[in-house]
Amino acid sequence: MDRFLKPLTWVAALYIAYVLLWYEQYKLTGNEGSVWLFTVLSDWLFLHGYEKPFRLSVATAEIIASVLVLVPYTRMYGAALALCIMSGAIFFHVVSPLGIDPYGDGGQLFTRACVTWVAAAFILVAYRAELRALIRLLSGRDMRRAA
Repeated sequence: MDRFLKPLTWVAALYIAYVLLWYEQYKLTGNEGSVWLFTVLSDWLFLHGYEKPFRLSVATAEIIASVLVLVPYTRMYGAALALCIMSGAIFFHVVSPLGIDPYGDGGQLFTRACVTWVAAAFILVAYRAELRALIRLLSGRDMRRAA
């Protein structure tokens, strides 16, 4: 099964990198829409005045995830990072004042976050054996005995 799924991870990886890197132009240049979005979030989190570090930190994490997901050897790590970033994006869209459709465009940003999350989850499913081995290594125990 994995030998059929792993080649398909290229499509998911390219999509993830495209979406994350596309939005970097707005985050890194201080586009007014991006500044507004991160201002709303930082104020909602009671981190007034921390829009720029918040925005640039997210941008940096997204660039790292984009690079990692494109390299087959590090694809699993990039997918895990992208999954975490998109989980945060989805969470903030759902529970913060941003809402699902902050720009009045039918929720395109939220939709892309959800599709990117699914693409990252697909990669992690395809690399599940490697992910289990990593968890075993990091936990210092054999997960098969725990199950």
